[in-house]
Amino acid sequence: MSYILNIETATKNCSVALAKDGVTISCNEIAEEGYSHAERLHVFIEDVLKEAEITYKDLTAIAVSQGPGSYTGLRIGVSAAKGLCFALDIPLIAVDTLQTLASQATISDGLIVPMIDARRMEVYSAVFNSNLESQRKVQAEIITENSFDEIEGPVYFVGDCSEKCKTVMVKENFIFLEDVKYPSAKEMSFLSFEKHKKNDTVDVAYFEPYYLKDFMITTSKK
Repeated sequence: MSYILNIETATKNCSVALAKDGVTISCNEIAEEGYSHAERLHVFIEDVLKEAEITYKDLTAIAVSQGPGSYTGLRIGVSAAKGLCFALDIPLIAVDTLQTLASQATISDGLIVPMIDARRMEVYSAVFNSNLESQRKVQAEIITENSFDEIEGPVYFVGDCSEKCKTVMVKENFIFLEDVKYPSAKEMSFLSFEKHKKNDTVDVAYFEPYYLKDFMITTSKK
């Protein structure tokens, strides 16, 4: 029996899920504009453990969203996960944020393109088949009317970019699943358990989130 605590903070959604043998048994999350991850994350962790009636010592591993996504959000999630792993002496598992997002789309044919907003017309995206197998690596790209033209057959887009993307990407085979906006820790449960079974872990001391782009600090105009 394994209990894995899954932490997802790469986007506006601050999400924590507890999984037992790959099945989510408790989840607490909220998506809001204010990015209150720092205030809510540890409260959510306490809540899911209490709901499942277990303690920190019962945890087998911690899984964290590795990115891409919000620089600040990723730092908060990874820092919390590292601290717990170090204190409890348990392994750390890194889960692809876009694969987690893609897993919310259940399809029988075609491809899934998860996209995370990177401001203006830029997105972080990847391509997966119906079995969540990677068909194209993660990349940052500017969306145009020609984006994904090379793909034939149904293409299902998920993420928080639907509103801005569907105005320029109008091919008949493009399908926007607008109900799926953010990656959720409850969708990490199966993915992290599969990695756990393979002993696919990362170094607690040296692991860094996958930012994809350098963090930029801008000077105030005031």
